Amino acid sequence: MKKPLHIALDGNEANVSQRVGSNVYAFELLTALEKLTQKRPDISFTVLLSKVPLAELPPSRTGWGYKTLGPQPLWTQWALPLHLYTHKKIYSLFFTPGHYAPRLCPIPYISTVMDTAYLEFPNHFKPLDLFQLKHWTAYSVKGASKVVAISKATKYSIVKHYHRKPEDIIVAYPALTPSTTTLNPHQKRDFFGSHNITEPYILFLGTLQPRKNITTLVTAFELLLKRLRTQDTSSKNTLEPSLVLAGKVGWLAEPTLQKIAQSPVRDKIILTGFITEAEKKVLIERANSLVLIGLHEGFGIPPLEALSLGTVPIVSNTSSLPEVVGEAGITVPPEIPSVLARFLEKILTLPQVKKRVMQKKGKDQAAKFSWEKSANIVLHTILTEAAAHNDRT
Repeated sequence: MKKPLHIALDGNEANVSQRVGSNVYAFELLTALEKLTQKRPDISFTVLLSKVPLAELPPSRTGWGYKTLGPQPLWTQWALPLHLYTHKKIYSLFFTPGHYAPRLCPIPYISTVMDTAYLEFPNHFKPLDLFQLKHWTAYSVKGASKVVAISKATKYSIVKHYHRKPEDIIVAYPALTPSTTTLNPHQKRDFFGSHNITEPYILFLGTLQPRKNITTLVTAFELLLKRLRTQDTSSKNTLEPSLVLAGKVGWLAEPTLQKIAQSPVRDKIILTGFITEAEKKVLIERANSLVLIGLHEGFGIPPLEALSLGTVPIVSNTSSLPEVVGEAGITVPPEIPSVLARFLEKILTLPQVKKRVMQKKGKDQAAKFSWEKSANIVLHTILTEAAAHNDRT
């Protein structure tokens, strides 16, 4: 009889209360893996943490448990490898849904890469973050049995920069997480009124940081308004839109904020700051279009949310974004404002019949992504690699 597979899983990315990006990916993947293995006596998971598990994590059961390790400082390089070393005869494999594995890992492991923007655009990162991303990810990828990437674009970048074979890299896409909170009509009026948002508007959703390329979006918006304002008065039948930039101010954002402050259409640009999930949903639903022309995106959840809610996304024709929108969105070169301005106007004036066709395509495209599907891909990889290790030992 074969020995049951026992998997160690790094749960720290998932074990945070305010989840964004990689935290959401780790949490949803962990949750989906727990569901998929509830009736699998041949596999068990121990989720390793640097602090006690939050209540939102799946409850402990036979085959699924949590272990808190200390000390917290340098946890990945000290507490984690020490635990793995002393339990190397127990665990068949270690899996981390984040970039970093221990530098010294006594058992086979699978690591994950969100994106490689730090290699393509290093000047968009703070020095300490850049150093850690470059060096820690490099050895994590090099030593991994397999690597999980969140898009084909990320996979190809790993092949290019880290010289891993394509067959060693598995693509497991992010998906949407259903929102459990909504705004009632009164709350919606208050939210829009407090920010002076009126329809129609063009929406950017995300952290204000250099690689989001917001300066190009602002330039395109200026070109759009200039064109609308110079049209013959008798032919004007389009309301002038505003540009809503929804999200917190991030690192190295000074040039972006300066561009906005000096814009000749500054009065039409609205910065909301941080918004809740419920506010985000209503903003997307009512937007004329959602724009994400980032220079490099590991995936792109906002365009996927737009597709699911019937809003047309306009995205860069680079990195992973064409994978996200398929034929249901519009792709543009990210550094040519005039092209973006032209498509902003096209969506602004899109007839309802064509808009409904695009909305149908959008919902079909969004339905292609699911956490269960991605968790199945990851689980199959875990089982294959863990079983191979058991056979060798």
